[in-house]
Amino acid sequence: MISISNRLQDILTTIQSAQLSEHAARSVNLLAVSKAQSALAIREAYAASQIMFGENYLQEALDKQSQLTDLAIEWHFIGPIQSNKTQLIAQNFSWVHSIDRLKIAQRLNDARAENLPPLQVCIQLNISNETSKSGITPQQLEALATALTKLPRLKLRGLMAIPEPSKDYNKQRLQFKQVRECYDNLIVKGFALDTLSIGMSDDYVIAIEQGATIVRIGSALFGARKYQAQ
Repeated sequence: MISISNRLQDILTTIQSAQLSEHAARSVNLLAVSKAQSALAIREAYAASQIMFGENYLQEALDKQSQLTDLAIEWHFIGPIQSNKTQLIAQNFSWVHSIDRLKIAQRLNDARAENLPPLQVCIQLNISNETSKSGITPQQLEALATALTKLPRLKLRGLMAIPEPSKDYNKQRLQFKQVRECYDNLIVKGFALDTLSIGMSDDYVIAIEQGATIVRIGSALFGARKYQAQ
């Protein structure tokens, strides 16, 4: 059986090769998506030098955080956000990738403690207009970005997207390119962004080609997920 440590090294090697082949000017960070994985699996990845972990479900994440207080993990929340979960998310995560409503951003801002650094956030873009996914349209992007920059306990870092899955590499590439263009347009308009959170286990090499700075990888690192009742 291939260990998490070995998978991690293989993924990091692939990321490095993709950066070199595309002459990427910026580094690419691996966010280990640990939803439905055990605290023990996270410990194994951490022991192999993985620091950034992403969770989709708040209660599951809090349960694991309580078991891993001895580790200096950087926790990222990457799932849809309900209004009644904002306080706990603001208190227990360093990053949030999935902001798509001003109301949610305001609640996170208000709940972020003054003794903590500003919450690092990304706006979730729904580039393929899938009704099953969260995220805003490109037409809504600038207005939300402008509003977020006025919230003092949040720091807008960039965009996150989950394009429609496809086995067509050209379609994948086009969707990532569209996200990158939205990101570049915001920078041209004066927004100080440095994060493009795109790419998952099946498409992260193409995402790096299109400018990803964070790739969110779960099954390729931990193996197939074994879901438990929430």
